[in-house]
Amino acid sequence: MKPAHLRPLAGDDLVGRTRHDRQAGGDDLAERFFDAAAGALRSIEQMPGIGSPRLGEMVGIAGLRRIGIEGFPCGWLYLERREHLDVVRLLADRQDLVLLLGGE
Repeated sequence: MKPAHLRPLAGDDLVGRTRHDRQAGGDDLAERFFDAAAGALRSIEQMPGIGSPRLGEMVGIAGLRRIGIEGFPCGWLYLERREHLDVVRLLADRQDLVLLLGGE
């Protein structure tokens, strides 16, 4: 098992998305989102290779993987390091991820 280390932007993304869901749908929605996001992190800690490398390949970032958050249109972006998982961002599916990450 490799521990997930959230970069500051990933932590900010998690807080921002949770606040957004609380404002849009109340405490229950925010709690369901947060629990699902934490569950996705636990999944990649146990099996780092389960995330898709497709986005990383599209933007030319070697090793970048994405795992979706069940029931929500967003996902964690991460890199597997020797001792831990480097969790880069939590981004919504509707965002232009290729543009955000510097791809063509």
